[in-house]
Amino acid sequence: MMRLCLILLSFTAVCVTAQNNDVEFSVFTVTSKTMTVQWSGRADAASYRVTATPTNSPGQPVFAQFSGSTMMGSVRSLSPNTLYTLQLEALDHALNVLSTAETQQTTAPDVPSIETAYSKTSDSITVEFTQVSGASSYILRAESTTGDFFTEISVSNSPGTVTQLQPYTDYQLSVMSVNSGGRSQPSYPTEARTIIMAPMMNTSSPTNTTIQVAWNPVDHAVFYTLCIIREGSSTRLKINTTNAQMTFDELEAGTTYCIKGTAWDPEGHTGDDLTVCQITRPQTPDVTLVRVTQGRSLSISVYWVPVQGATYYLASTSNGLNCSTDSNYCYIIPVECGQNHTVTLEAFNNAGPSSPSPPADYKTYPCPPDNIWLEEPTAGSCLVRWDPVDHVDYYITFIKNDDGSEETCNGTTTSCPFYCTCGYTYFTSVFPHNQAGSSLYSPIRNYTTIPCCPQNVTINLISTETLEVTWSPVKGAELYETNAVVQGEQRVVQCNDTAPVCALSDLQCNSAYSVKVIPCCEHRGCNHTCEPHLHQTAPCSPEILNMTQLSGSAYRVDYSAPNDHNTSYTVTATGRYDRHVCQSNGSSCDLTQLACGVTYEVTAVAIASVGWSLPAFTKVLETGPCCPASVNVTQVTQAMSNVTWQMAKGARSYVTALSSPRGSARCHTTDTHCVMGCITCGTNYSLSLEAFSSTGHMSQCSYHGFSSSPCCPTGIRFYPLVNSTLRVRWHSSGPRLHRHSVDLLGAGANYSCEAAVGATYCDVHHMACGDVYTVMVEPEGGHFCQPRTFSGTTGHTQDATHVCLFCGFLRVIWCIFVVRLCFLFGFLYIRL
Repeated sequence: MMRLCLILLSFTAVCVTAQNNDVEFSVFTVTSKTMTVQWSGRADAASYRVTATPTNSPGQPVFAQFSGSTMMGSVRSLSPNTLYTLQLEALDHALNVLSTAETQQTTAPDVPSIETAYSKTSDSITVEFTQVSGASSYILRAESTTGDFFTEISVSNSPGTVTQLQPYTDYQLSVMSVNSGGRSQPSYPTEARTIIMAPMMNTSSPTNTTIQVAWNPVDHAVFYTLCIIREGSSTRLKINTTNAQMTFDELEAGTTYCIKGTAWDPEGHTGDDLTVCQITRPQTPDVTLVRVTQGRSLSISVYWVPVQGATYYLASTSNGLNCSTDSNYCYIIPVECGQNHTVTLEAFNNAGPSSPSPPADYKTYPCPPDNIWLEEPTAGSCLVRWDPVDHVDYYITFIKNDDGSEETCNGTTTSCPFYCTCGYTYFTSVFPHNQAGSSLYSPIRNYTTIPCCPQNVTINLISTETLEVTWSPVKGAELYETNAVVQGEQRVVQCNDTAPVCALSDLQCNSAYSVKVIPCCEHRGCNHTCEPHLHQTAPCSPEILNMTQLSGSAYRVDYSAPNDHNTSYTVTATGRYDRHVCQSNGSSCDLTQLACGVTYEVTAVAIASVGWSLPAFTKVLETGPCCPASVNVTQVTQAMSNVTWQMAKGARSYVTALSSPRGSARCHTTDTHCVMGCITCGTNYSLSLEAFSSTGHMSQCSYHGFSSSPCCPTGIRFYPLVNSTLRVRWHSSGPRLHRHSVDLLGAGANYSCEAAVGATYCDVHHMACGDVYTVMVEPEGGHFCQPRTFSGTTGHTQDATHVCLFCGFLRVIWCIFVVRLCFLFGFLYIRL
């Protein structure tokens, strides 16, 4: 392990450690020709040998031998500024080497020598010395001869200065050279003394032609030299003195002088010198002008001629006011009005003030009146009055109207009359005058005459019970009172506002109100002479009392009519897709052409010349259902028909009726069809339909042009004729308006014939005999006649129903016979 330590005290200690085996070896201190080393001892070592060998330069090794109990020693006679390799050998009694250790170290440079030492200032000594090879810096050492002061400073080369010393004190000085290895031994000491300190002068200028200099006595000084010179001049005055003060007189005012002071020691050596500069006080200035100036406040302007050396000036009045500036004038603010005072001026610099100038007199303007007021003894005649002011020659009164016009009056009295009109504000001010001029300001008093009545009064009905009143603003009015009174009543509606607009609400409908606008001001009160204005409120709202149906699409609406006879009423029915209106001057109105099957909202409103009323409360009107667009009648039997129709708008149930001279039928249903009977055949009839809504409203619908089917013939008979011809004859129940057809349907052949209109028989030709036929005789358009049977051999006819009953009877007899027969055979089988 290697360790390097550098310690700067009165000598340089360098520690370099080398270790080998169990021995530690290091350099303790270095000088120019000596190295002191130290090591750790061995118990078996009898002696130690240290060898110093130059490393990079020629030279002989140097040896040193030490006893076994020694652990530090010096190697001498070395060369300065040389790198050496140091070797330590531990030896036994036979001088055998027990262990070794090595290290390297450079010796310090050579010792420099002091050539001279001297003191230029009282707190330092400068040393000049020789510079040596290999030195990187030098150390100057100063030590007082009494031993109570010691200091070292480092310098890079010669000369070097030791500072922070005491004046007039003896010191021993030496110098040492330094390199990386350490420092050399100190040079031979040289003794030197610091010079005496300079006197610490304080200067002042008691007058503008003198300067006083004073200082504390300097230790070891026997006398002092003072040298004074004026700034900008080369002339000097030098004075020697043993006193600690000096006065220079007959100097120029406001001029700077520099004074250098030096003390002498007993050996006749001068010490430090100190120079101070002092300006003399400025000369007394003269006030050239004092003037009272106008502005926001009364002030005094003071003017003068600048003097030499003054940095600023101070002007002071006899009543304690002042102003300061570096210019040749200043303003004293504020100044009292109506006063006589004086002003003096002083010039200042660093030395102090000059003597005050002679006082200059000045006089201020008069003060304004403390109290100004206005009176109006009679309407239109006003008077300005004020309290008297001292030292006033006359007054000027200014009276300005708020429209911009202005008038004045001059006089020595304390009042001024003028003409004034209503609704105007007057601003008055009074300025007193004297020989110095007018007062700078005056209190302004304003006076407002009683407000005039408003013009351009407009009354608008903004809602059924609210009147909005507007008017042109009135000069001087601070508040407007608006009153509304119903003629013949005591109730008053009132509003107060500062704006020229008022809303009178909560009024009675269909009423005439007398409206008056009254302007007011705080000081003059209200003008109650203004004319009223008459205005009508909106009509009252009607009330719907009843709604009566006049026809399928017309309804009459009855309502209350609470307004005068000049009021009309409008009734409006509003549906989902349409709107109907009617108007009337009475208490009812007819709504026409209303759509069927629709719900309307009906309301009414009153209309007068001033406006509309609020609408009446809405009532619901439901019109009757619509009639079906088409009705169909289909005959089911000769006496029964099926009636069908389309769904009608607004209808929930229907009553259908068939009417004819020979009978009628009626059906009530919620469906769109109905089966109806008891209608005689061959009859023309009409159809009526009543449609009912869910709330019971009914619409009557009529349809015409319907007829029942022709009646079937009766009394059908068959008559054989020659040539295999058969005549079929019948009776007609109704009018003979139809053509009849005859059809015979047999197993072998079919036969038919057709009778003329009104005929009651028909002949069938070439008919075969011996067969059974079904005969059908029907009028044209008839579909409900029953067939007949006919035997071609007998020539008789039978009703088909009778034939069917006989056949059924034969089947019953046959079944009884079979059952009895089965019963007989079963009984015989059991017996067997």
